[in-house]
Amino acid sequence: MRSLIDINELSREEIEGLIDTAEDIIDNPAKYSDKCRGKKIATLFFEPSTRTRLSFEAAMYELGGNVLGFSEAASSSASKGESIADTVKVVSCYADIIAMRHPKEGAPLVASFNASVPIINAGDGGHNHPTQTLADLCTIRREKGKISGLTVGFCGDLKFGRTVHSLISALSRYENVKIVLISPDELKLPSYVKKDVLKAKGIEYVQTTDLSSVIGELDILYMTRVQRERFFSEEEYLRLKDSYILTEDKLTGAKKDLCILHPLPRVNEISVKIDDDPRACYFKQALYGKYMRMALIMKLLGVE
Repeated sequence: MRSLIDINELSREEIEGLIDTAEDIIDNPAKYSDKCRGKKIATLFFEPSTRTRLSFEAAMYELGGNVLGFSEAASSSASKGESIADTVKVVSCYADIIAMRHPKEGAPLVASFNASVPIINAGDGGHNHPTQTLADLCTIRREKGKISGLTVGFCGDLKFGRTVHSLISALSRYENVKIVLISPDELKLPSYVKKDVLKAKGIEYVQTTDLSSVIGELDILYMTRVQRERFFSEEEYLRLKDSYILTEDKLTGAKKDLCILHPLPRVNEISVKIDDDPRACYFKQALYGKYMRMALIMKLLGVE
């Protein structure tokens, strides 16, 4: 039995295989409509989510399976003090696979030690979000035709952004990828990510506080929300939340085939006027996330 807690648990070949499967699902949906008939996924979401939870549920339904679970900790026995270990031991009796989101880093890992079915980490605090990374990689390959050899800019909250940390880690497996880090000093990429991933793998990277100065170099621009829930002080959040807003005028110097990504939800960091620009790929990204989760569910359940 295998779980997915961290994107690094998947080899590059496995990631490419999942993208291949997702693309086959896009082209031949009917072929997959019964692949998980009789199987159930439990979505255990101890933290609010729209896209991730619904895309897991849509993924299982489109594979012919069923869904059970909860969407907030208050509606689970966690509100009575039940431990993660006990919760997953019980839910393992009812479901074939579990997708879990939790505000505490490491909670899905603890769950995987105690569950008798595969656990998928659907986001744990500021730590990891491997299925969002799979969605990101699928979108990049679909839009650019490749992942190697690209210059990828990450803009906004790089300190607490679990999607940023996971994607940088995954991109480090590919050749000739250049990383551009764009953030206020207070929200810079943690030094351990730079040391353990970028420097350890010899990845070329630059840091700047100015989006306009580097946007012309980018093949991919990964925008992120400055997350209120990750801040210790409301005052600090309000000071930084509008630091980086992508507007039409900022795109004047960008490449014509730039791919703009965002893990969503968006607050105001991308102007809605950009939504109709062909370079805006963030809603496609949400769609590709469903197909990648379908591919992953089949892989972990051992469905051919």
